[in-house]
Amino acid sequence: MSGAPRVRSMDPEARPVLAPAGNMARSVAGGARKPSTKPPEEVKKKRDPDKGPALRRQEWLLHSNLSLNASCSSDASVDSFCSRASTGRIGRNGVPGRRRERVPRVAATEKVVAAAAARVERLVPSLPPVESTDGKRRCGWVTANTDPCYVSFHDEEWGVPLHDDKKLFELLVLSSALAELTWPAILSKRHIFREVFMDFDPVLVSKLNEKKIIAPGSTASSLLSEPKLRAIIENAREVLKIIEEFGSFDRYCWSFVNQKPIVSRFRYSRQVPVKTPKADVISKDLIRRGFRNVGPTVIYSFMQAVGITNDHLITCYRFEECNGAATTGAVPVGCTDGGSVKAEEKGGIGGEDGLGMLHLEVVRAVDELSILS
Repeated sequence: MSGAPRVRSMDPEARPVLAPAGNMARSVAGGARKPSTKPPEEVKKKRDPDKGPALRRQEWLLHSNLSLNASCSSDASVDSFCSRASTGRIGRNGVPGRRRERVPRVAATEKVVAAAAARVERLVPSLPPVESTDGKRRCGWVTANTDPCYVSFHDEEWGVPLHDDKKLFELLVLSSALAELTWPAILSKRHIFREVFMDFDPVLVSKLNEKKIIAPGSTASSLLSEPKLRAIIENAREVLKIIEEFGSFDRYCWSFVNQKPIVSRFRYSRQVPVKTPKADVISKDLIRRGFRNVGPTVIYSFMQAVGITNDHLITCYRFEECNGAATTGAVPVGCTDGGSVKAEEKGGIGGEDGLGMLHLEVVRAVDELSILS
């Protein structure tokens, strides 16, 4: 290396300066500065070399805050100036204030909606019920445009306590078909169901050839899907096991409600549920026994159809009729068609010691505890 080492200048005016306008190189060597186009009061004063960096930063913050406060309107700068002067951050503390202003408006809107709903609830009972052409008041989902077959089902079967093993098995199959069809569609094909499944005799259905039933082009294949058809045959076999254990399928089904139907007393259609904890208990026990396609929704539809629960609206003329049929008609022991063995003939349900009923009660209690927990 040759020559004397170069000495770095310590003149602060020869270095880049960090100013509010950005990082700009300002040099005063060899010429005069260009005249500023800004007003005199906005021209930045030359930095004093005697002031430390901390003092210069405080002056810059104060100057920027004062300028910002002067440019804002007087009514909008009260909150923002205090927060910016204390923290040096813009627009951070104003958000909670705006949120607090919106909360009362939302609460007020909810109160208005609740009040309107309460007024509607008071007015609905006073409205005259809709009557059909025959002058009978039915449940809200049965209207003038409802399919006649479904109206007949509502007036003659739905909600009536049923104790026939074949009828119970039939309505269990039809209820499981609700996963693919509606009640009017099922009822319109009811005669085909009865023809294909041997009038829903569990003994005959359990002996059906699955390959013929599910074969393409067969009558059964036009009713339901292949898994549903296989499930019907399998469920018929499980029904026979229940009849052998409890004496009848009727006794098994009604044992979950102590042989008495559940009376719901609903006033509006929207109050009728699609499933209940009781349906969940029955569904779990059936699945444990090997039944298929018997979820809680299917089982609750089955309970409604066979009268285990009376879900007719209290304004429906069938409500009192179904209650009367449940109170005046004695619950038969076993199946009414004579095809099942009665419990009394065996000395009790499931045997002389009644072990079948005891086992069922234990299983039901465990299932109810699991639901509550």
